[in-house]
Amino acid sequence: MCCNENIKERIAGSVQQSSLDLSEISGMKFFDPHVHMTSRTTDDYQAMADAGVVALIEPAFWLGQPRTGVDSFTDYYSSLIGWERFRSSQFGIKHYCTIGLNSREANNEKLAEQVMEILPHFIFKEGVVGIGEIGFDDQTPAEEKYFRLQLELAKEAGLPVQIHTPHRDKKNGTTRSMDIALEQGLDPYSIIIDHNNEETVKEVLDRGFWAAFTIYPFTKMGNERMVEIVKQYGSERIMINSAADWGISDPLAVPKSAALMKRSGISLADIELVTYRNAITAFAQSGQIDEKDFEQLQPVDQAQKFASNSILRGGQQPRIDKNSIIIS
Repeated sequence: MCCNENIKERIAGSVQQSSLDLSEISGMKFFDPHVHMTSRTTDDYQAMADAGVVALIEPAFWLGQPRTGVDSFTDYYSSLIGWERFRSSQFGIKHYCTIGLNSREANNEKLAEQVMEILPHFIFKEGVVGIGEIGFDDQTPAEEKYFRLQLELAKEAGLPVQIHTPHRDKKNGTTRSMDIALEQGLDPYSIIIDHNNEETVKEVLDRGFWAAFTIYPFTKMGNERMVEIVKQYGSERIMINSAADWGISDPLAVPKSAALMKRSGISLADIELVTYRNAITAFAQSGQIDEKDFEQLQPVDQAQKFASNSILRGGQQPRIDKNSIIIS
């Protein structure tokens, strides 16, 4: 297949995903266990709530350019457990996060050493449900060093781990990540291996780890491919996420995938597992997640403020009913 035909196929797939009728999954609840809401707008929060997303996990990651000092990490981690948690609550979505030194910035060893010193101050905060996202990018010795140190930190804290598998040489990087986790003495059931694809899923599941899949337009996994994964491997220890960030990504990837799964004949029980319940089970090992929190609509009061700041802008009236803030 030539390049132009391949591009046309991808665009056609993306159009199909964006045109999915979400009314097909009306009334279902979704949990997105990997989405970088710091990079998203309030419109995304509204759209996610409208589509049935009741909870999410925001992993710590890099900002698109290297940080230059440890204070920027301190402020960023503080925002994940503070402002972003508040902002999410203003749209009726429960916000959790994972805290860690990302693999790319682990290569700045001088800064990485300072970050390792502050991590223990954050991992026991309310809403922190794991260490992550950590792992490999270029699979350098420095990345392995700080990967192992953070795995040890997770073991001492009794927290789940969210592992970022590399974009390049993914299969070997995924195997290596699991080998190291076992060498450090962690239970595979406490580890979520993220960004899987068809090459990695079987080994991840066979070895007892959780297999998470990122649904991206054009790259990683598309929702059509995800349907085939669930058909082949079932729903045990499998979860999907959007990993939406400042790049081309879709914060509605989880409900859209659920709609396509339903249309493709996958049972509602399996859909619920991979789009909601498995994420709760995996990350509830932190002791921070209670499914009862999602059984009823979260209260919304946009008149509230965080550090004297509100999500409202000049002349906007606060809404105190979640149903009234949703974009129809």
